[in-house]
Amino acid sequence: MMLRFALRRLASLVPTLFGLSILLFAWLRLLPGDPARSLLGQRATPESIERVNESYGFNDPLLQQYLKYIWALLQGDLGTSISLKEPVLTAFWDKLPATIELTVVALIFAVVIGIPLGYYAGRHQGGWTDTAVVSTSLLGVVVPVFFLAIILKYIFAIQLGLFETANRQSSRIDAEHPTNFYVLDGIITGNLGASWDALLHLVLPGIALGTIPFAIIVRITRASVSEVVHEDFVRTAESKGLAASTINRRHVLRNALLPVVTTIGLQLGLLLSGAVLTETVFSLGGIGQYLFDAITVRDYPVLQGFILFIALMYALINLVVDLSYGLIDPRVRVS
Repeated sequence: MMLRFALRRLASLVPTLFGLSILLFAWLRLLPGDPARSLLGQRATPESIERVNESYGFNDPLLQQYLKYIWALLQGDLGTSISLKEPVLTAFWDKLPATIELTVVALIFAVVIGIPLGYYAGRHQGGWTDTAVVSTSLLGVVVPVFFLAIILKYIFAIQLGLFETANRQSSRIDAEHPTNFYVLDGIITGNLGASWDALLHLVLPGIALGTIPFAIIVRITRASVSEVVHEDFVRTAESKGLAASTINRRHVLRNALLPVVTTIGLQLGLLLSGAVLTETVFSLGGIGQYLFDAITVRDYPVLQGFILFIALMYALINLVVDLSYGLIDPRVRVS
């Protein structure tokens, strides 16, 4: 039954991504600016602009351009970057590990701290700890990510020297990178010092990127727990004299986790797509920074490939979240 559900959801991705590709293709070409002019800069002349447009097929009718793009996409070709002159797919596989590592660290920070704080605030609603947790979560939402990233970098990296200021690894580290996941590569090659160094480079950007998901997870967990503790089945469990730890684990937390898991899935997708400013401040060289550079020069193939990739990630993450409901609450499996 679960397998059938997963296959149906995967099949529904095809028309969704097809429709998105049409909207995306049209939307990007309606943006102001000219990729050829942005690429050539001060060297742009009518003749050179015409040569660039001709070489990339921008002079062809839009329908013909779209059909060429779809045919290449079906063959696993996302096109060639206008600015970097390299296949978009190659650049993605080269830069994706940096973004994934940053996203994982940010999500761990948000979940490991956010769920316990939200749970405690929900169980002690109205107290000073609840007020402190809610106020902290509000700060996490209102403080801009790039501003927090700069502050963290200045205090903990420049002033205190506890962490590195930029890049994914220190230049003094001699390490091999078979997978381009720096933390994992150090473990695979037995160079634990390189793994630790790469992890230290991710702490500050991970905290900066994870503050908004942290704030949202705290508030959702708090609201969900405060609602569940007033349910009849919790009162019944308390009246039977069950241990508080059993009530909290089996009845309160398990039932409160469903909306929290949904929130985590959505935030994971946002983290993958929202690391642009953080990667730029810390010079991590991930997809976010790659996308930022592509926007400035109207690099259509890069923008199209990135947005389609994020849409696919969102869909797959939502599928995993839906399947996880059955593990958290057996009643969902039955329904």
